[in-house]
Amino acid sequence: MTTDSSNQIPTHKPRPWIDLLVSIIIPSVILMKLSGDEYLGSVMALVVGLAFPLGWGLFELVRYRKYNFIAVLGLISVGLTGGIGLLELDADWLAVKEAAVPAVIGIAVLISTRTRYPLVKTLLYNPTVLNVDKIQGVLEKNNSEAEFNSRLQKASYFFSLTFLFSSIMNYVLAKWIVTSPSGTQAFNEELGRMTLVSYPMIAIPSMIMMIAIFYYLWRSIRRLTGYTLEEVMAPHLAAQQEEKSSDSSPRS
Repeated sequence: MTTDSSNQIPTHKPRPWIDLLVSIIIPSVILMKLSGDEYLGSVMALVVGLAFPLGWGLFELVRYRKYNFIAVLGLISVGLTGGIGLLELDADWLAVKEAAVPAVIGIAVLISTRTRYPLVKTLLYNPTVLNVDKIQGVLEKNNSEAEFNSRLQKASYFFSLTFLFSSIMNYVLAKWIVTSPSGTQAFNEELGRMTLVSYPMIAIPSMIMMIAIFYYLWRSIRRLTGYTLEEVMAPHLAAQQEEKSSDSSPRS
């Protein structure tokens, strides 16, 4: 009996450069350079510019079944930005929206710490990243589960702080850069400029914070189990790492 390959969901592989191009660079260039009446005009440039991250996000959701809270909230965020521009609402609403989206995620992270499935555990401490069964076995053997859960909760608090940082910075950037009335060429250009500036000023620092949280989590695992990172990597990641090492080693 054969398995219908059409029912299988393709494996999602991170493509940061494509994400950056489609979600940041292309929309910013369209909004900043093509909003004039001699090109697309302010309304069409806004529609076309935001269609790239919106379309890409929908493609990722449908293609790889990535129906998660943060991804859906990202799509809503892009849709709200377009709505503010097309409906020509006060530009202050853009600053509110920019601050509200990461704030909602941060609150959701805090709320999740009171449930059986904290978000930091779903994102970082899961079988696709770490060999959870192996770690849990040693934690149970050493009676260290309570201490590890306490550290996991601290990681959740740190995780929520990254979104608080994003919320504050998003609001400050929106108020600082986007000052023109929505629905105008100047508004689109400022929106494009804000999108470009937000990457080095918000996305990169937030990414560094995430790496620091993962390092804290790994150090906790190391201290409580004695395993190195290579020993607790998810089996498929460990196999990929071993394959890369064997390919890079000199052949006699």
